[in-house]
Order: sequence, then structure tokens, then C-alpha cells
Amino acid sequence: MKLTENGLCDSAAWTDAGFVLPRFDRKKVADATRQRPKWVHFGAGNIFRAYPATLQQTLLDAGDDDTGIIVAEGYDEEIIDAVFTPHDNLSLTVTLNADGTIEKTVVASMTEALKANPAHPDFARLREIFANPSLQMVSFTITEKGYSLLGPDDGTAPAVLADFANGPDAPTSYMGKVAALLHHRYRSGGHPVALVSMDNYSHNGDNLAASIRAYADAWEANGTADAGFREYVGPSGRVAFPCTMIDKITPRPDAGVKQLLIDGGFEDAEPVVTAKGTYVAPFVNAEKAAYLVIDDRFPNGRPPLDKAGVIFTDGETVDKVEKMKVSTCLNCLHLALAIFGSLLGFTRISTEMEDSDLRRMVEILGYEEGLSVVVDPGIVNPRAFLDEVLTVRFPNPFVPDTPQRIALDCSQKFPSRFGQTILAYMRGPGTGSLKIIPLAIAAWCRYLMGVDDKGEPFTPSPDPMLAELSRHVASIRLGDTGPFGKHLRPILSNAAIFGVDLYEAGLGNRIESNFAEMVTGREAVRSTLHRHVAALKKRAEEL
Repeated sequence: MKLTENGLCDSAAWTDAGFVLPRFDRKKVADATRQRPKWVHFGAGNIFRAYPATLQQTLLDAGDDDTGIIVAEGYDEEIIDAVFTPHDNLSLTVTLNADGTIEKTVVASMTEALKANPAHPDFARLREIFANPSLQMVSFTITEKGYSLLGPDDGTAPAVLADFANGPDAPTSYMGKVAALLHHRYRSGGHPVALVSMDNYSHNGDNLAASIRAYADAWEANGTADAGFREYVGPSGRVAFPCTMIDKITPRPDAGVKQLLIDGGFEDAEPVVTAKGTYVAPFVNAEKAAYLVIDDRFPNGRPPLDKAGVIFTDGETVDKVEKMKVSTCLNCLHLALAIFGSLLGFTRISTEMEDSDLRRMVEILGYEEGLSVVVDPGIVNPRAFLDEVLTVRFPNPFVPDTPQRIALDCSQKFPSRFGQTILAYMRGPGTGSLKIIPLAIAAWCRYLMGVDDKGEPFTPSPDPMLAELSRHVASIRLGDTGPFGKHLRPILSNAAIFGVDLYEAGLGNRIESNFAEMVTGREAVRSTLHRHVAALKKRAEEL
């Protein structure tokens, strides 16, 4: 069975092998989408194919919508060549259930796959789409750093400065490309549209708006944009930037899933690692659980995604759900497991949950440190959500997620994962009762040394600040006795990393002390973790 339009013609072979096929007329949908595009998505990676693309497929299968998604890739164009073009824009989603069963769904909701590059002919097609009054939603899964306008020195990135100066004709930065397409829409009638970040970080829509408006301000100020463009994308304009909360664990393509598909007759299971380090395959493996909550601000209408399970609500509720999930009930736990797992030699999140020290660590972090300051969003119960995370989702042995994947871009994740909780404790009970968060931050400083708990070198996951931060600890060796303040202070006092100066938060010295324990020798990370978790468990039992 080959994942192509022709390959799907023998539908009986697919269904006999347990694959679920699309139930709509794909040619009819593709024709309608070309004439009346409603949804463009930037970011052709795994999370998009596993979740938003399957949501739209649900609508198409049920007859609740008649157009598909046009996907565009503005960072790693090789994804289009590797997994979209050879497979006629089809994808396979493999859902990995906790009981070991799997669901195999051929996803056909993507009708075009375009390279968002002004030097490529596809960009003319994107301009055409953006000029069409029918366009309702432009969504994004491009990771947190995709929205940033900063360079490695925290100043404005050179590519962004060049785009500011040159105007919207031939941008090179990701946000510059999107802003240029919006400028073209403005010139073509100023039709309303919603730009929807579906990336997993706090106030994603607000950050997207700030980035786009920076281009509009620069271009209108230097006369390279039409007068009124700044107002068009401004707070009172015709472009909305709703915030969202998204939650679905989508690991890199797994070798075990690949072999399972091959054994079942699927011929297109070979993963690809692009030159830019993106892991993709014709299939996507993902967990069953999925949440998408969106601020319902769509000035030109929207697909009826509520019929596919998306929760539409107000912005305040989205903010509460996002903070609950990211800061207290999931992502902060993931980050702690990623840091310690990388140091302790783990390659699966599920295996970490079998380790008594690590399991108890995230239970304390979630139930004790997190839930004590969480705000109940009303539409999702925090304790029930956390229960599902710790008893079903993280321990699921069939979800091949790795601490190394979660540790990707680690420095960009601290403000939302730990920073919000630290600030809540600063405003409330004080940070003195926080134990696991400072321990995890100390472990991250130890992680930056690039030496695991056995004393062997390892390669930390890619991070835009890795080189800069690692140099602060480069001279430290296992067995050193410190003090380590001169090494760690430049890291721990950086409010851009943590959302707060950790010394001002009353945590800096404690983190230094925890770090000192972890560098006393081989297996010091394990012994430090065990000692702290055991002490907290004993204290809880005494209470």
C-alpha cells in the first residue's frame, strides 16, 4: 500500500489492513479550496498533521465543511519535498492508545502544500490566497522561536532589521513573510481575517500580534507600506489575533511504529531528517488525548471546528486554561522530566515514570507546588487533567516521546513552564516552600555542562541560547567544590530566561546550593534528586 492518490484506489486493501480512509470527495474539496480558500496553515510539521489537519478531516467526513487546508512552510522547505509532494499531500496519523491498540487514519484534508519563500513560485499562489475575501483563518505551528524578532544577542535579528528597512516586497524572516502577505491582503481590499497561533506557549496570539505590528510600524514609518496598514493590523483593525491553548503529545517518528506499519503492508514508512534537523515521515505517531481551546474572535467567520471537539470561549478563559496546562499540570512536569531524564540517560518519558524518584518528583511538582496556585478555568478541571497526565498520558509506554525532544529550545520555555508559578508564589505564600522548581533549574544548569550523571559527555538538545549559556559553566568539573555564584549568577539573574530574576525571587542561592550537590561527582544528580524527594515525601507523611 503506497500513500498516494493512485495507491488509495484499492480501498479494500487499506480497510482490510485496518486503515481508516477519508469519506469525502477529495477532488471536489480541492477544487472548492482553490476557488474559496478559508484556512491557510504555516508550519508543516508533525503536530499540524496529527491534530489540526485531522480536525478538518473530521468536518469534511461529516459534511460539516466543504474546503480543506492549504499548508505552507516558511522555515524548512525540505518538509514539502520529503513528505508532501511525493505523497500527493496525504498523511497517515497513527494514534497510540494506552492499552496498546492503535488507530491508523489516512488524512486527506490538505489540498495544497506551498513553500513560503518569496523567491519561489509558490509565494505568488500565497499572495493570491491572501487576496481572496474568502480567507477566514491563518494558523501557525512554528514553535515559540518562530515568532521572535530577536537575534542571539537579544537585539533585533539582522534579518528582521533588513526586512524592516526593505519593506514587504522580498522578506526573509518568517514573520516578515507573513506580514508581507497581510500587506498584500490589505492592498487587495483590506478584508478581515484571523491569525491563530496554535503553538504551545503563553499568550501566543498576543506575541504573534506584537511581531506582525512591529513590521507594520516599521514599514509605514519608512514609507514602504501603504498608509493605513498599521491600523489594519492594529488593536482596532480588521485582523484578529486570538490566543489558544493546544495540547497533544506528538513525538518524532518512531522506529517501532515504522516497523509495525511495514509489517501491515504500508510501504511509505521511511522517516527523513532534513538538513535543518526536522524529523518527519509520511506518518505521524501521536497520543490519543487532545485539547484545543480558542478565543472565539474570527472577524471573517471560521470553520465549525467546535463540531470536531475544539472549545471556543473567551480570551480570559483561554488564558486560565493555558496557564493551568503549561505552568502547573503538564508542560512544567514535562520540562523537569526532560532535564533530569537527559542527565540520567533516559530515552523515553514513559520509562521515566517507572522511576520512583522521577515519578514522585513530578507528583510533588504538580499536586503540591502547582495545584496550590492554579486558577480553575471552569471548562477543564485541573486535578482531573493532572490525574490524566500522570496516570495515563506520561506513563503510556506506546507513546515514544523522549526527554531529548522536550528539552529542545529549553531556554525559551522557562518563563511559561516555571516562571508563572514562581511569580504566583512571590505574590502569595512566598517562594520558600518551592522545592522541586529550584531543584529542576539547578539540574538544567548542570545539564548545560554537557556531561551526564555517569560523567560521560552528551550533546544537549538544540537551543538558541545554548552556546551563550554553556560558556558560563564550561570551566566547572565534576568534583569541584565551588562556590559557583560567579558561574551561575549570569544565568539565574536573567529575567528574559525565567520571567524573573531568581535572586530577587529568593531562589538564586538555593539553586546554587542544589547545583553544588549535583557536581560533587558521578551519580551526584541521582543522589541529590533521591535525597530531596525522600525528604519531601517524609515531610508529607509526617503532616
